[in-house]
Amino acid sequence: MTAKPKPLFLGIDTGGTYTDAVLWSEEGGPKGRVLAKAKALTTRHDLAVGISGAVDAVLEKAGTDPASIKLVSMSTTLATNALVEGQGGRVALVMIGFSEGDLARDGLKTALGTDPVVFCPGGHDVHGNAAKLDLSGLEAALPELGRSVSGFAVCAYFATRNPAHELSARDLIREKTGLPVTASHELSAKLGGPRRALTTLLNARLISMIDRLVAATEGFLGKRGIAAPLMVVRGDGALVSAAFARQRPIETILSGPAASLVGARHMTGLDDAMVSDIGGTTTDVAVLDGGRPRLDPEGATVGGFRTMVEAVAMRTFGLGGDSEVALEDGALTPKILLGPRRLVPLALAGLVHGEAVTAELERQLRAPNPGRGRFAVRTGVPDRLAAGLTAPEAKLYEAIGATPLPLDRLLTSNAQNATLNRLVARGLVHICGFTPSDAAHVLGKQANWDPAAARLGAELFARRRDGRGQVIAATPEAIAERVLATLTRWSAEYILETAFAEDGLDGAATVAHALVQRAVDAHPGIARFSVALDRPVIGLGASAPLHYAGLPPLIGNGCVVPEDTDVANALGAVVGQVRVSAEARVSQPREGLFRLASGQTVRDFTDEAAAIAAAQADVRAIVAERAKDAGTDSAEIDVSTEFRVSTVEDQRMFIEAHVVAVASGRPRIAV
Repeated sequence: MTAKPKPLFLGIDTGGTYTDAVLWSEEGGPKGRVLAKAKALTTRHDLAVGISGAVDAVLEKAGTDPASIKLVSMSTTLATNALVEGQGGRVALVMIGFSEGDLARDGLKTALGTDPVVFCPGGHDVHGNAAKLDLSGLEAALPELGRSVSGFAVCAYFATRNPAHELSARDLIREKTGLPVTASHELSAKLGGPRRALTTLLNARLISMIDRLVAATEGFLGKRGIAAPLMVVRGDGALVSAAFARQRPIETILSGPAASLVGARHMTGLDDAMVSDIGGTTTDVAVLDGGRPRLDPEGATVGGFRTMVEAVAMRTFGLGGDSEVALEDGALTPKILLGPRRLVPLALAGLVHGEAVTAELERQLRAPNPGRGRFAVRTGVPDRLAAGLTAPEAKLYEAIGATPLPLDRLLTSNAQNATLNRLVARGLVHICGFTPSDAAHVLGKQANWDPAAARLGAELFARRRDGRGQVIAATPEAIAERVLATLTRWSAEYILETAFAEDGLDGAATVAHALVQRAVDAHPGIARFSVALDRPVIGLGASAPLHYAGLPPLIGNGCVVPEDTDVANALGAVVGQVRVSAEARVSQPREGLFRLASGQTVRDFTDEAAAIAAAQADVRAIVAERAKDAGTDSAEIDVSTEFRVSTVEDQRMFIEAHVVAVASGRPRIAV
């Protein structure tokens, strides 16, 4: 009797620059087998183009019938990149029971920027008792907001103890506008209103982006006859269904890096390591301990914002192959600066747009005062996402098209620079310019795009002047070498910064200290210093072999770059597990009354044991339903209860109980 063939799994990773695909089978030992892998450029204007390019290539390489694929799983850095670059849709924040002073906490005002906020009376106390709710101000503002924003974020005071007022506001907004609404209690059960509001705001901004990604992927799979469940990697490395991720896109921040950790462990078998994943936009550094990624119990920090999303304890830095290359201002011997903004590399712009880029670069080189080699081009997102532009923004946006325009011909005043930066922050416009990817093309270490455009950009950059009026480099090759050396050095510093932070130190300040700098430089002296990691680094990312070759002497340990490092994220996406949780709390508003808050319900009991039993039953039922929604039919459920009590005159006094249920299992596959 012929053995039934093992199902095939398709992993996809949509990054800021590349979309990766990998076809994996459980056959071939404990690590399974990568049957084929491929890459295609991420196409932000229509994500399906990049996805189809990568997946079609991988299917062709493997010679596989698409119908044999039984599970598709996807990781993405789109949400992470959007937060690092300050991008996302325009969102209205609705604060119920809060005052304007609360915006100053937890970076909420900074995150809000120029987006509108509406304050409404209401909210609850710590025991779930309601203040008077008044949504008249919100209702009056909805006609105008409905035309100028892409979604809403609603946060009510102590909504985690009673979500009734958030539900009322959510229902009103949906009825009047039909736009997506995120309510804070859906994302976190933790206290801390302003940080919960921040998390909700960021979630609402990301919905349209993740929605487009999922829709593009589902549409593509349907056209190829792949009738398999679609999963998405969350920031803690767990898998959830695409429908689940669409409602909670904030949970996909650090999705790509989390998948890469799962992939790194799977490929190397190393239980203890630093993992550094370099992409086009960011470098993500994390720690493997005992075969598992360390999680950040305080919530993920991305783009300077501390969220309430449980995710891998990952530090994300704006450093990658497509980082903006700049010069330190005002220095006699200026340093090369990298990032945090991502540019479209000139080599890539030259490949896509040809003469429109190279002819303009040559013109700038011939000019008496060489230009900066910068261009602006539309990202190609739908026009509705350009809602709410000011008159100057709209005028400049109108002047920018689908073909890159040189900035020296586009901008007529310094004020327009700020206007352009706002369009970039909104995700409407890309800047093209010189990057480390261009430097690699100049030196022949990368050859997938247009080396001629890269070289022209390097020539322009090399002609820039230092504080003494001298050109900063004699040749394009010289500046390219400096850029790549700077990227490797900064990579080492970010890895050490993460290690110091995990050891409880101020990572950035410690790395910047003169003694650590002397140690990394192996500076000769009467007193010599050295610094070394206690574990190797696993280097991930397509450019890891190039940029991490010089790491070992800088970090005092080895660097392992696995064979399939270029698709670690896509591989990690298919070897993970579904994992979801649910929480309930039992408090005592007054002696003898036990109040249970679980899901969207609040109930009172006169007996502690009955309240705890009900809480445990509730979270078990909620998490079982969540696990099905998240994509598994074989979840194991673990329930834990933590009590807060005090002892007064030898008498036990109940304060609060926290009940948590966790469900985990492999995702369901197509039959």
